[in-house]
Amino acid sequence: MSQGFVYGISVAITLGIQLTGFAVAFLLQTETFYDILGGLNYLALAAWSAAGGQNELSFQNDPRKMSMTIVFVCSRSWLLIFLAWRAHERKGDTRFDEVKDKFGMFLVYWIVQGMWVMLISMPMIFVNSSSVSKTEFTPFDFVTMIGFGLGVLIEVISDVQKAVWVKAGRKGGFCTVGLWAFSRHPNYFGEILQWWCAWMFAYSSSEATGGGVADPLWWGCMISPLFTMHILLNLGGTGIANAEGKNLKRYYEKNPSEYAEYRANTSVLIPFIGYRHVPLALKRTIFFDFEKYEYKPRRTDNADKNSNKEDYYLLPPTCEHLAGQQ
Repeated sequence: MSQGFVYGISVAITLGIQLTGFAVAFLLQTETFYDILGGLNYLALAAWSAAGGQNELSFQNDPRKMSMTIVFVCSRSWLLIFLAWRAHERKGDTRFDEVKDKFGMFLVYWIVQGMWVMLISMPMIFVNSSSVSKTEFTPFDFVTMIGFGLGVLIEVISDVQKAVWVKAGRKGGFCTVGLWAFSRHPNYFGEILQWWCAWMFAYSSSEATGGGVADPLWWGCMISPLFTMHILLNLGGTGIANAEGKNLKRYYEKNPSEYAEYRANTSVLIPFIGYRHVPLALKRTIFFDFEKYEYKPRRTDNADKNSNKEDYYLLPPTCEHLAGQQ
């Protein structure tokens, strides 16, 4: 089967799952299985591409397809388990309180989820649908597959550490246990890392004569990590953009000095030691510590009460760095 055919059926599978899920959810006025169907959609694409994309070298004997699919399934299975557990703990999902009774808006949520599933899965489908047969890994394959697995491991460990900390009563007011001592968003770092590595691993599966560099489909698969970064770094309803800014108010009200110190010493995304000594220009660029994440509380001076004017004040220099999801 051609790669185009495998991708086409993958789109059809995704549309079928998401639109069926929307229809049932709208009739029952529930969001209970939204995340569950998202996770199952990933697994369905993994199963289809593994079965439908076989060539003369069977899937079971192709280490590239096997390793890509196994790590992908582990990643998405964890996401499915974690989101289902979180929804259960929170007794629902407040994102849908204002939209699940609105046909158009509720449908958009399901369509966006389908897009996310399809775009994230592109490198995995690329590898499984390729006619290229390789029984051995190149050094580049080893490095990128290890990075893929490491990204999954980082995400799982940070999610578990955070969940245990929450269950223990949120000691200290904000999470600094384990990986959270070295990154304010280690779970998001793991998510981003794994899709960049998955895309790079797919390079050797290109069917193009000139390899991946000459393959527009492989370059198109780069939308997987780029879309992930956009969702987690820029969209206000989720990820870092949602955790930063005004949503840091609770930390500055309860633990102002402690949280300011944590922010100054801890990277917003990439885990490492010595973040305090990184120049601000680098933090605002290659380390993704963007100014839009800054907490700018609004304060009205007593003298201005009658003028209805509000002024904004910047945090002290030690708080200049941005805070993460806790």
